[in-house]
Amino acid sequence: MNPSRAHLRLAALLLGVGLVAALPLPTSGHDIPATVLVRAFVKPEGSTLRLLVRVPLESMRDVNWPLRAPAYLDLARADTLLRDAARQWIAGYIQVYEGDRPLTEGKIIEARVSLPSDQSFGEYQAALAHVTGPRLPASTDIVWQQAMLDVLFEYPISSDRSLFSIRPALAHLGLHTTTVLRFLPPGGAERAFEYIGDPGLVRLDPRWHQAAWRFVQLGFGHILDGIDHLLFVFCLVIPFRKLRPLVLIVTSFTVAHSITLIASASGLAPNALWFPPLIEMLIALSIVYMALENIVGPKLERRWLIAFGFGLVHGFGFSFILRNSLQFAGSHLLTSLLSFNVGVELGQILVLLITIPALNALFKYGVEERMGTIILSALVAHTAWHWMADRWSALRPYQVGVGWVLYGVYKRLVSDASRGWVP
Repeated sequence: MNPSRAHLRLAALLLGVGLVAALPLPTSGHDIPATVLVRAFVKPEGSTLRLLVRVPLESMRDVNWPLRAPAYLDLARADTLLRDAARQWIAGYIQVYEGDRPLTEGKIIEARVSLPSDQSFGEYQAALAHVTGPRLPASTDIVWQQAMLDVLFEYPISSDRSLFSIRPALAHLGLHTTTVLRFLPPGGAERAFEYIGDPGLVRLDPRWHQAAWRFVQLGFGHILDGIDHLLFVFCLVIPFRKLRPLVLIVTSFTVAHSITLIASASGLAPNALWFPPLIEMLIALSIVYMALENIVGPKLERRWLIAFGFGLVHGFGFSFILRNSLQFAGSHLLTSLLSFNVGVELGQILVLLITIPALNALFKYGVEERMGTIILSALVAHTAWHWMADRWSALRPYQVGVGWVLYGVYKRLVSDASRGWVP
């Protein structure tokens, strides 16, 4: 055989294999929905805990739903599949606890299809009556991607007065899963939770120490994840690496952000749309200012006062992080806020324990202290300046609101001056 012809055949064969490999493979099941809203009720009653769940039917993937022409769900043949889907996609991902004891997997009492227009899951009794009431007629025309799956689970419990927790891992139902969970304790007020993704263990009626521990962890994790707060603390530390001045400075910062954090959580902060971007920009500005002050030469007698002023700003920043988490505090709001601050301080202490020896070693063996302070502060200022510019861009659409605030401050100063007080 001609060698050139053999090469051509080999090349054609390889090209054919490549084209086949590039073809999209057939997929099983259905695509993951982009957004999924889960509604749930938890109600302990006597020796039974009921869990009512509503999810979009399209989030039940890998299920070949029986259809009838033209593309309607065949309700008469879907009953068994509904229970299987509820068991596979919901029951296996929810763990309920009575005290610290995990309950056995919930028994499926009812699983049925509902119309997307059904409003019964707005209230527990209506949802329970709907799920246990008459089913949709088999002749109902409903496209399966628009249908809802309603499921009633029951768990045997020792007492409806026990402390209950739930670990709902339902984020797999969609790319962006939001859950609205309502807990109805006997004789108590309904408690609502709303979260995105998997929240971990949710204490439905937490004791004070349980809420405290959760928020200590939250504060500790936030200070380690929040690079802007870390850079601010880093700027505080660079020129003052001895214990006594640091105690005064860090304590001042802590007291300040505790004040505004509690004030914001109590509803005393502005609720306007411009306020969060303003605070984020001011946080970046505080880092720039601290870094520049390190360069020109900081003074201990005013550093604690500046740290206090900027700490007030950072406290509002912390409050934005906490907004969606305070629902897990139960009736222990103040305890949770103080615990969050404790967690933040523990995180700051860890940062100090790492940063101070590292800076001391750098200034002793690497670069002269004054030069090192200037270089490090310049790098921090450069980074924070870009943050400030980006955040100002986000704030610019709200110039009217910000201008109103600045004008209010100006009027207050003028009023004070007219009474004989000059700042």
